[in-house]
This record gives sequence, C-alpha cells and structure tokens, in this order.
Amino acid sequence: MTAAVTIVPANEASWDDVAAVFGTADYPGRCQCQRFKVAGWIWRDSTQEQRTAMLRAQTACGEPDAATSGLIAYLDGEPAGWVAVEPRTAYPKLRGTRVPWTGRNEDKDDDGVWAVTCLAVRKGFRGRGLTYPLAQATIGFARERGARALEAYPMITQPGKEITWGELHVGARQVFADAGFEEVGHPTPRRVVMRIELSTVD
Repeated sequence: MTAAVTIVPANEASWDDVAAVFGTADYPGRCQCQRFKVAGWIWRDSTQEQRTAMLRAQTACGEPDAATSGLIAYLDGEPAGWVAVEPRTAYPKLRGTRVPWTGRNEDKDDDGVWAVTCLAVRKGFRGRGLTYPLAQATIGFARERGARALEAYPMITQPGKEITWGELHVGARQVFADAGFEEVGHPTPRRVVMRIELSTVD
C-alpha cells in the first residue's frame, strides 16, 4: 500500500468520518456493527435508526477521554476503514455463538480477553489491503487498555473463490496471521479462532 495510512481510536475521530466509512447501503451500513450487540433474536429486529444511535454512543466520537468501541483508518486523510475491538464481554451475542467457544474451555466473563469482531472498508477504498494495518492496530490499542489477550474469528478465504463483502466482515484468516495472531480453534469449515497473547508482544 503506497498511500499514507493513519489509524486513530474512534473517539478521536468525528462522527461524520465514522458515518462516511459505514455508509448506509451494504452490510456494514445496515448493521452499523451491532450484530453482536443488539438485543433481540437477530440484529435486524432493531431499526436502522436504533443501530446508528447505538454505534454513535459506542464510538463516543469527539470524546477522547471516553471509552470507544473501535478504530478508524484514514487513507491520505480520507476516512476509509473501521475495526471493532473491545473486551469480549462487551459483545453479549458472542456468548451464545458457538464459533468462539467450540473445543475450548474459556471463561466467558473474562474481561481480560478482548475481541476483534468486525472490519469494514468504505466503498471506493476496498481492495487496497486496508484490513491488514487495521488488524495490526488492534493489538496496541487493546494492550494499552489492559487486555491480556486478543481474539478474532475470521473466515478462511480460498484463492479464486469469491466471497461477498458482508460475509467477510469478520476478516480473513491471513489478515490476522500476518498481524501475529495464531489459530487456536477451527469451529466450522470456514471459520477459525485466532488469538494473540499480549504479554508476549514487544
């Protein structure tokens, strides 16, 4: 990637920049990163307005001293990408999802384990490898806020096989492998659990 990439916590970005990354049309725009947050059977049980308001509250844009729910990437100064990273306990829907827990004896109430649950790249900026620096940036962000370990639940991509952007909001395995995460679970044919112990990261 030759363009200049800058990544900041979402609470140091403006809400307009966050909204520009998500848009309104495709999966990220409709979900507003509420898949693992919203109450109800599925996130679509809520309204678009409710999900947008939730994201705005969670990101705490313009409040640098507040907690925030992710990072925003800028490409040559333009808001271009998002990654959600918070304590695993901040995602209530993860508790009932088998992907994080299959084959592992994990404490679901361990606040020291954080999770990367979503990556979104703005239309017009996709295909430039922006998810790689976003995944890398989650490591320092989580560690500086007290995380002991960081997990992600990405998808295995196959060369030449097309995957819709909506499916890939969890990220691709290679993206996290390149950032230093290691596979610790393989709960479904296409999904893996990747983890990095932050105490071992220089």
